[in-house]
Amino acid sequence: MKVCGFTFIKNVEKFDFPIVEAITSVLPICDHFVVAVGNSTDGTRKIIENIAPGKLTIIDTVWDDSLKSGGVVYASETDKAFDAIPADYDWCFYIQGDEVVHEKYLPEIKAAMQNNVAKKEVEGLLFNYKHFFGTYDYVGDCRHWYRKEIRVVRNDKNIRSYKDAQGFRKNNEKLNVLPVDAEIYHYGWVRPPKYMQEKINSVKAYYKGISEEEAGKIASQQEFDYGTEYDALAKFEGTHPAVMKKRIERLNWKVEVDLKKVNMNLKYWFLYKIEKLFGLRLFEYRNYKILKP
Repeated sequence: MKVCGFTFIKNVEKFDFPIVEAITSVLPICDHFVVAVGNSTDGTRKIIENIAPGKLTIIDTVWDDSLKSGGVVYASETDKAFDAIPADYDWCFYIQGDEVVHEKYLPEIKAAMQNNVAKKEVEGLLFNYKHFFGTYDYVGDCRHWYRKEIRVVRNDKNIRSYKDAQGFRKNNEKLNVLPVDAEIYHYGWVRPPKYMQEKINSVKAYYKGISEEEAGKIASQQEFDYGTEYDALAKFEGTHPAVMKKRIERLNWKVEVDLKKVNMNLKYWFLYKIEKLFGLRLFEYRNYKILKP
């Protein structure tokens, strides 16, 4: 069994992406790794070059500004990295620039790939998610945060990144997947407030079609307020991946949150309460089809 990791990235320094930690976290179970490095305005390429010389291939790309609407450019960049993976790899492990895998899950993930490599009906593996918010002490605790998504797919180029690169489809059909008992730690909402606002406005540029320059001007006039911009949070009681140790140590901002706060409309409050009481997320969006073991 051969495994190749892949991702895309642009402007690591500008937006303080934990891309080094993301790639490093999955490298132990990847034989190789492909990164599509976009046309950045900072030292992104050099940062990627230094992660794992000899085990990592860089694909230089230019982001297509005509694909801004709906974040489709993210899927396009994902596909560029995926398409660069040679045919002799069996599985492809996708990790985004703000996602990290805890080392405790690596044996389980590797075993799931090994146990299913010959089962062609299994087109991907489904991971659980933990979304951190504000600091490394809090996680999102409502329907706003997706619970599961595909992060390992077969090396089948009929598989394409879907919409804004949250998941994958094959010939526009949902993939047949098996759940793996592992979590993706999503740190996209843990950044210094200034960087967070800049990142949000940059993302808006790739969803609403405005220029990055215009988004940057808007972001420079404000800082993100973590203390108000959440629906519901919970205290994180576990441990973080070892690769995140230095990043966590340099956290230099404070966030005051009220864990009793539930800020959502009546409909979502009702669904939230049902989930808390019975563990059921009614009407959950699923971009995949779960196979029976």
